Amino acid sequence: MSKIGLYFGTFNPIHVGHLIIANHMVEHSDLDEIWMVVTPHNPFKKKSSLLENHHRYELVYRATENYIKIKPSDIEFKLPQPNYTVHTLAHISDKYPDKQFSLIMGEDNLKSFHRWKNYETILEHHHIYVYPRIADGITEHQFKNNSKIHKVDAPIIQISSTMIRKGIKEKKNVKPLLTEAVWEYIDEMNFYKK
Repeated sequence: MSKIGLYFGTFNPIHVGHLIIANHMVEHSDLDEIWMVVTPHNPFKKKSSLLENHHRYELVYRATENYIKIKPSDIEFKLPQPNYTVHTLAHISDKYPDKQFSLIMGEDNLKSFHRWKNYETILEHHHIYVYPRIADGITEHQFKNNSKIHKVDAPIIQISSTMIRKGIKEKKNVKPLLTEAVWEYIDEMNFYKK
């Protein structure tokens, strides 16, 4: 049974930091593949800077096409909104019974994991792979020595999509933070300029 790590994000846009983490996770753990799950636009939240779902999926597709172990996923696009990770995991596990799914999250998310909907159910059925983040707060004691939670010593990345969008709007050169294919699509489509 192949082991798949699910890396959720709005990827607005996907940047080299996301790829560094995903690649590190798949190369330095027992995961066989990483699926970059593009989180759909929440219809209840008005966020003008968030690109349409298909554009963000296209950016992830372009960013990952040269990585055989990293794949884009639009699995959440077809699920009812608002969406909860516990529902996505149940759906994806039913759809691909031959695969074992784990979550990939930053240490900052682990600190608030006890507030997620049905987090006990997630932990009961899935492993979690955690990468380091510089963040305040403490990790709940029940997650400290849990056999389902694996800390992976990945590089700490201080790049954010917010910073990239702001840079593009201010006409700064953000090209080193994006893959060539992602930059070309953003530039060609005039994304984030206003």
